[in-house]
Amino acid sequence: MILLRFAFYRLLTMLMTLLLVSALIFMIINLPPGDYLSNQIEELRATGQTNSVAKAEFLRHEYALDRPIIEQYFIWIGAIPGPHGFSGLLQGDFGWSFEFDQPVADIVGQALWLTVLVNLAAVLFVYLVALPLGVIAAARSKTWVDYTSAFVGYLGLATPNFLLALILFYYGHRYFNLPIGGLMAPEFEGEPMSFDKMKSILLHLIIPTFVIGTSGAAAMMQRLRANMLDELSKPYVETARAKGVPPAKLLAKYPLRVALNPFVADIGNLLPSMISGSVLVSVVLGLQTIGPALLAALKSQDQFLAGFILLFVALLTLIGTMISDVLLMLLDPRIRYGARK
Repeated sequence: MILLRFAFYRLLTMLMTLLLVSALIFMIINLPPGDYLSNQIEELRATGQTNSVAKAEFLRHEYALDRPIIEQYFIWIGAIPGPHGFSGLLQGDFGWSFEFDQPVADIVGQALWLTVLVNLAAVLFVYLVALPLGVIAAARSKTWVDYTSAFVGYLGLATPNFLLALILFYYGHRYFNLPIGGLMAPEFEGEPMSFDKMKSILLHLIIPTFVIGTSGAAAMMQRLRANMLDELSKPYVETARAKGVPPAKLLAKYPLRVALNPFVADIGNLLPSMISGSVLVSVVLGLQTIGPALLAALKSQDQFLAGFILLFVALLTLIGTMISDVLLMLLDPRIRYGARK
């Protein structure tokens, strides 16, 4: 009951936060002077293309870009009627991309689930690598195991993702015959999901997962190692050892459970940070994610496309934070009792 009440409260908080974030995103995108169409109008007037200027002016009116910023925002989210009535995010209309000259929904449709797939695979890689290595490094502190894991961790933190992508891009194909570029073979693009298409996607995921997840795994491994060493030095661990508790049971039942709190709390930041940090990797590896579209939209001030993608990343952050809060309540009795009080 407490957990359900807490989850409901966090859901309401998440919706209010998302509304505030959407307003901040829209205002920040519109901070530079002008927009895509007004910049285009200036270029057309400079070159004397008056016919195209009339078309651009018509589009500015059609998408309410000639109205005040506050009014544009409420039309964008669908809270007030625009030139075509109530037609915004709340009604499932994501807007029009002037850069790509097509609806935003058509651009991000397949890219969204591919982005989530790539980054979920990277998050899974981070936890599968960081959890055992961090625990082993702490349990074997000041041995060759600890020094080796520390060296690997620092190497992962110091190597830029795009450089690691280029290295694996070449050697992965040359020595392991891994596919180059994209997230699936060209013949499967636009086709319905099948076993062969899923197999192609999984093969193409190997390099992006390793590249995107390496730095996150290295940082999380070092953090878990530090937390474990702090817990292993506390008196209750010495007491458990003196009572003859087996080492494996001692690690799993007491220090690891406490040290996992920051590990679980990182879920909220890990997924969105990977999405934002994988933009350059997506360009280098030619991945069909929202990264290249976001980069193009920000450069050209394509506000509807950039706004939707940034709002999607913010939504992932809030969902991840909510999941981490619920897991922390399940993991740590002190948080449950604090919520009850």
